[in-house]
Amino acid sequence: MDPTKAMSVLSKACPYLARTGLTALQGLAATGVQSLGGSRGVSTSAVEQARCSVCPGHTGQSALLAKASQCPVVGPSIRANEPSKASQPASQAPPAACPYAKCVKDKADAQAASVASQPATHASHEAAFDYEGLYQAKLAKKHEDKSYRYFNNINRLATRYPQAHTAQPSNVVTVWCSNDYLGQSKNPAVVDSMKAALDTYGAGAGGTRNIAGNSALHLRLETELANLHRKEAALVFSSCFVANDATLSTLCGALPGCVIFSDKMNHASMIQGIRHSGARKHVFNHNDLDHLEQLLAQYPRATPKLIAFESVYSMSGTVGRIPEICALARKYGAITFLDEVHAVGMYGPHGAGVAEHYNYDASLRAPVGQRIPGSVLDQVDIITGTLGKAFGIVGGYIAASSSLVDMIRSYAPGFIFTTSLPPPIAAGAVASIQYLSESQRERYLQQAHTREVKADLAAAGIPVVPNPSHIVPVLVGDAESAKAASDMLLARHSIYVQSINYPTVPVGEERLRITPSPGHDSFMRARLVAALDSVWSSLGLKRTVDWERLGGRCGVGESREHSELHVGWKRGVDHVWEDAQLKQAHDYERARKGGVAISPVIPETVQMISATA
Repeated sequence: MDPTKAMSVLSKACPYLARTGLTALQGLAATGVQSLGGSRGVSTSAVEQARCSVCPGHTGQSALLAKASQCPVVGPSIRANEPSKASQPASQAPPAACPYAKCVKDKADAQAASVASQPATHASHEAAFDYEGLYQAKLAKKHEDKSYRYFNNINRLATRYPQAHTAQPSNVVTVWCSNDYLGQSKNPAVVDSMKAALDTYGAGAGGTRNIAGNSALHLRLETELANLHRKEAALVFSSCFVANDATLSTLCGALPGCVIFSDKMNHASMIQGIRHSGARKHVFNHNDLDHLEQLLAQYPRATPKLIAFESVYSMSGTVGRIPEICALARKYGAITFLDEVHAVGMYGPHGAGVAEHYNYDASLRAPVGQRIPGSVLDQVDIITGTLGKAFGIVGGYIAASSSLVDMIRSYAPGFIFTTSLPPPIAAGAVASIQYLSESQRERYLQQAHTREVKADLAAAGIPVVPNPSHIVPVLVGDAESAKAASDMLLARHSIYVQSINYPTVPVGEERLRITPSPGHDSFMRARLVAALDSVWSSLGLKRTVDWERLGGRCGVGESREHSELHVGWKRGVDHVWEDAQLKQAHDYERARKGGVAISPVIPETVQMISATA
């Protein structure tokens, strides 16, 4: 094709060139234009020689065809024959954005505005969007990848803890996956407090905290929480998901140029709050202090920074490296945001969480509410927790300095525009916090039972993800198989353990999550281990030795040195609750009860089964 025909093709293809006469284009372009279309393009000499003198905003500084190469119509053919950037001299750097494209965009915007200004016709023949089709397609995708979630009908029985009945009240099962970790939801001290508040104040809160929903019970609850964590103030939310979302989005949105550093395994509520803040974020590998420091070192110390992490990660049972992360925060001028949701009530001599547990002896000696300078708990800037797990009720909270708490109270929509917790809930939470601040029985039994379950499963070759906490994650590695194992445990063995799949855990790390409680006695434990062994054999699931042959996964089948990089807590220490601390808790509780031995309260139905077994 000769240059004249080539220019004719260009002028027809480009909306800008179409308004330029062919003679003018011939004068602008140098010789050497070759074919346009198919796998052929424009010669390098044409790109180098053709100069544009009429392009708006450009005064002969770039090649005409280099401009045209940015056009969506002929650009791909032209760019295929351009030299690489590495071989281009600095004087021939790619030109700025093509004005032809801007011309087209302006025209499209004008057309869109014209359409928007015209009233909709709502013609009867025009089809509306297929909303139901979208819903069904999204659900079909969940079914296809086996991540669709089924909710079992499980009705926990207050007088037969840790048992429940299914849809049929006569079908009683043992629950091994509840987050009512210590059984506080049925504690008489808690239930009686809730009943009294219900009789006195009724069932509902009456409004937001600003409108009729701020009672003496709410203020008392926040005082109890502040004292528990040895902080100046606390603020209660409807859930800890809301607490995390509202606090992170409000705080980091207010800090100018804030940068957030988030652990890879953080809970969805924290991820949501970080996203809503609009702040820049970096995700560091789980418990990887070197990676975290590399990211922190990229910013001046004066840049506002927040490190968000957890104490106990609920799906793996690993523990955050709290002292080390606090030290990095001080070094690089950051504040710390610690989620203790799966730790409050269960760790520390008063149940304040893992941060308190690091200074166990000092916390045991100091009165509740008194600050311990230099302690790990004192180094954490913001603590979030829940009332809905170990405390057995519902709700979430933050504990921090009085000024930070007041700022969140004054600015966070998730707090301001939400109905406050009902008075009976607040009363039950106060009673539960006070009870667990004194009693060591529940913590001792939970930790003792967890150790026994982990040891028995290890002996049976059932693959447990290693960790130093109360969580017992049993690795399956496949969503469909995890669901089948959960169903088989329920149908054949009357044991309820929910399967965990994506997005709660990564694909390929699906698992069963077991949470031993103070009420799970040795007979229940023996039945659980036997049932899991049977299910693993029936379904042909991988045991620990199988994961070892495959190189390991999630710490299962891996060397201790490798797994310790991720599990947290102290190197070489297997449990957060160390032997001496458990003995102290046992001796304290036994003395408090006049020498009575510490043992779980076994439901009557279990005693009957045990007697006939």
